[in-house]
Amino acid sequence: MSLAAPQKRTSRKKPAAEGFSSQSWSKNSVVKSPPKSGAFTERPTSPTAFRKFYERGDFPIALEHDTKGNKIAWKVEVEKLDYHHYLPLFFDGLRETSHPYEFFARQGVHDMLEHGGSKILPVIPQLIIPIKNALNTRNRKVICTTLKVLQHLVVSGDLVGEALVPYYRQILPILNIFKNNNLNSGDGIDYSQQKRENIGDLIQETLESFERQGGEDAFINIKYMVPTYESCMLN
Repeated sequence: MSLAAPQKRTSRKKPAAEGFSSQSWSKNSVVKSPPKSGAFTERPTSPTAFRKFYERGDFPIALEHDTKGNKIAWKVEVEKLDYHHYLPLFFDGLRETSHPYEFFARQGVHDMLEHGGSKILPVIPQLIIPIKNALNTRNRKVICTTLKVLQHLVVSGDLVGEALVPYYRQILPILNIFKNNNLNSGDGIDYSQQKRENIGDLIQETLESFERQGGEDAFINIKYMVPTYESCMLN
């Protein structure tokens, strides 16, 4: 008479319970991990007005190649441009990540800030939404580009840094999220620092530029939005 092999006892896996639910308090229950907040997750972007205007040929620009690389060939003098019309459009293009839109928007903004002088200050209110939209993409490359533009913007004309202070509440929340977002490369070489693409360092530089150029109310307003920021002028 042959003995039947003993059957293996299969344990039924309990379904994971939601945190703080009645099931989560039962004996031997498995509780689900909390969902990710998604604070650092890239956001999808809508088509930019800059791209539409560029494809229609509405910008007086062309691509020029020289020994140093690519640059913008302006068909009119930059100083004579209508800054109320063009500067917000170029700022809107900072969200672009594909060539040639990304190059034209980034270089166009820097060219206009370099030659704008007194024309820049009156346009500041129109630049806030494009700046906020660019930062809100949470795309590392776009944020780094926008931070470099902000550093250029605050020194581009008289009182521009002070004019930005009332808009810190729109600009600084994303900087507060990414402020400590530095890559730890261990013993390796962090080439992002050489290229000025280390997001944490760029945010620190930008906040210090805001404080230096923003007048006496700048620090307290920065501190309100970025509590971990320490003054570069008071200390």
